[in-house]
Amino acid sequence: MLTEGDGGPLGIVTAPANRHDSLLLQDGLEQIVTEPPSPIRKVRQHLCLDKAFDGGPSDATARVFGYRPHVRRIGEEKHDRRGRKTKKARRWVAERTISWLNRCRAILVRWAKKSENYLALNKLACALLWYRRLYWLRN
Repeated sequence: MLTEGDGGPLGIVTAPANRHDSLLLQDGLEQIVTEPPSPIRKVRQHLCLDKAFDGGPSDATARVFGYRPHVRRIGEEKHDRRGRKTKKARRWVAERTISWLNRCRAILVRWAKKSENYLALNKLACALLWYRRLYWLRN
């Protein structure tokens, strides 16, 4: 799952459990529904990744799509010059979105036998999540 900075899902991919996460990066970046902001200045879009995406192929894939990859390991956080922690690691955003999607029973326990049906249920749950977020923002 690929999320924005606030936790809204942007793209989702299903794959077998024995497939490594780094092999799904290109598929996940291709599944993004919305266009990223146009780079008016030379500031690139940032992509926060976890330790599974540490390596040359994942780095090259992110750069091909116009992102600047940031890989933080577990427990690694940004420090200032004195060595104090300034900001927490932002990997929790994707974990929070997954927990929001787990409220849907069809996703929590996979009842669909075909992967296409399960992917459709995931996308429907993501659309429902966006609807709820936008509805609560208006009210």
